[in-house]
Amino acid sequence: MDLKIEGRIALVTGGSKGIGLAVAEGLAREGVRLVVSARGAEALEAAAEDLRRHGGEVHAVVADVSTARGVRSLLDAARERVGPPDVLVSNAGGPPPGRPSALDDGAWAKGFELTLMSAVRLARGVVGSMRERGWGRIVNVTSLSVRQPVLDLTLSNAFRSGVTAFARTLANEVAGEGVTVNNVAPGYTATARLEELFSDDYARARLLATIPAKRFATPDEVAAAAVFLCSQGAAYVTGQTILVDGGVVGSVT
Repeated sequence: MDLKIEGRIALVTGGSKGIGLAVAEGLAREGVRLVVSARGAEALEAAAEDLRRHGGEVHAVVADVSTARGVRSLLDAARERVGPPDVLVSNAGGPPPGRPSALDDGAWAKGFELTLMSAVRLARGVVGSMRERGWGRIVNVTSLSVRQPVLDLTLSNAFRSGVTAFARTLANEVAGEGVTVNNVAPGYTATARLEELFSDDYARARLLATIPAKRFATPDEVAAAAVFLCSQGAAYVTGQTILVDGGVVGSVT
């Protein structure tokens, strides 16, 4: 399927593993010029080497998007190496788990910077040039917790919901200028993050029992939705949150 984005410039954060890497692979197959970022240099360079096997242009930039300085340096590097991004896939790692009564101010502050402000700063840093060119795609990778909060993921519940509201508001601002802003909300996906949160067999079995599809998602399945939202064919889809959750969320809206 030709998504008509060959030659576009895409920035993917959290691109060294899991869902972020799967999104980068999907975009690479479409002939997109890629900038991928993550905090760990070794894993990032290994991911970039794998992505280059698709034959396209791939630039790896080590960056910590939980800080304003890290976002600025990443965006500067992307522009210097390949140009202003046409596509942004914002995929910061999830904040630590914890119940509401157990989280102190420091945990809340770190979660705010990592999960909400990374998405805000990245979008703010690219949307101006997208508007000037009359074309752009911003996709945030969030979580099913924006529709159905998860008990032990308080910070994710709160700040990913903030990302959802921010994206909806920004989408309205730029909808008439060829720029779309959407979210992909994965359900329980077979990644290192899932292993961290549900480390024993009993916990995973209980979790699987709550999923109508009776299995975890693969990163590629989540990435397929994100890559479509980056395409020309998704030009009339904006301000939306697309669940990829195997039927977990029971809402009809």
